[in-house]
Amino acid sequence: MTPDREDRPPGDASDEIASLRARVAQLESAAPARPRHRLRSFFAGLLIVLVAILTPLSAVATWADDVVGDTDRYVATVKPLASEPAVQAAVTDRVTHAVMEHIDLKTLLSDVAPEDRPRLEKALGRLSGPLTSGLSGFVHDTVQKFVSSDAFETLWTGLNRRVHTAVDKALTGSGGGAVKLTNDAVTIDLAPVIEEVKQRLVDRGLKVASKIPEVHTDFTVMTSDSIGKVKKGFRLLQLMGVWLPVMTLVLAACAVLLAVRRRRALVAAGIAVAVGAAILGIGLWVFRAIYLDGLPAEISQPAAGAVYDALVRYLRTTVRMVITVGVVVALAAWLTGDGRAATRVKAMWRGGIGAVRDAAGLTGGPVGAWVHRAKTWLNWTVVVVSAVIMLVWDRPTGVVIVWIALCALIALAVVEFLDDDGSPHVTAAPAG
Repeated sequence: MTPDREDRPPGDASDEIASLRARVAQLESAAPARPRHRLRSFFAGLLIVLVAILTPLSAVATWADDVVGDTDRYVATVKPLASEPAVQAAVTDRVTHAVMEHIDLKTLLSDVAPEDRPRLEKALGRLSGPLTSGLSGFVHDTVQKFVSSDAFETLWTGLNRRVHTAVDKALTGSGGGAVKLTNDAVTIDLAPVIEEVKQRLVDRGLKVASKIPEVHTDFTVMTSDSIGKVKKGFRLLQLMGVWLPVMTLVLAACAVLLAVRRRRALVAAGIAVAVGAAILGIGLWVFRAIYLDGLPAEISQPAAGAVYDALVRYLRTTVRMVITVGVVVALAAWLTGDGRAATRVKAMWRGGIGAVRDAAGLTGGPVGAWVHRAKTWLNWTVVVVSAVIMLVWDRPTGVVIVWIALCALIALAVVEFLDDDGSPHVTAAPAG
């Protein structure tokens, strides 16, 4: 029988204290050096900050390579502008003004008998204002009908296909010498539109329109005093293309592996990615206001805003997607931790799903036992697969992102439903 503490000899107490001191000294000598941990944490934090900086640059690089560098992508991006009311109104006004500048009202009297011409010319002098207004309205109506037709959409697509080289040169500095930029502006020559309008005017009885010479007037697609300053940086991003996003992901993985607390580092990396993308989204919104405020007075701001929104629509979709991926990864890493709040949320999740399964009287069997053993890997597989689908999806919309997130949530619920460790999944009854 073991003697009580009071019955031990005095020497035993001193031996026990000495043994405890030796044990403490051994543990202190075996403990890793704090400076090493601090160094690892410092570099992990530095990599996470770098990931936050590279995230918006990666999105811009992908957009530059996919939209600006690809003619078909660019044409598909700006094609909907042909049906945009603001663009149609701007083109209508520009073409109407160009046509009216080349119509002489006196030539309308060319078919009038010589003896009646002086009297009509005298009357025309008194009514030139109303007659000019009526003629301008007639031309404007003709142009508007053409701009609203499918023929204009086809013509618009062809014109933008030709002008894509100028867009590429304006933003990246690439392109041949045949591409001409005026004051860092990319413009579309509306001469083909005017030719179509001339023929329609003739068909509607305005024969004098056939005498209008070839008219060239420009519709501005893009203009900015700072385009020349950002060409080199934009060109560099375009050349990096897909490699910059890959490098950003590799740096995020290195930050997590290097960190002492990897789960916490993964949460921080996900938040850093989301914050970086959010900053880019805010920057696009701010730059839009600055860009429109700096336009010349003769350029329609609604039309310019519509063109800007069309060009950056894919980039904004990418921003929303990256924010969603970052938040999902950070949330998944947080929920797999042992924090008080995360544990409470997981208990509610497991208790609710377990209660449903117990109410249905289902048992997991061998499948449930296997799911219980591989549950962590299965959950992370769902998260990783969902994130990869979002990243490789070609221009995912907001609806697509929401559906991917819902499917991931359903998959996690199925894993939890099949999980069976042999004990009932019911919530504890409240105390009396």
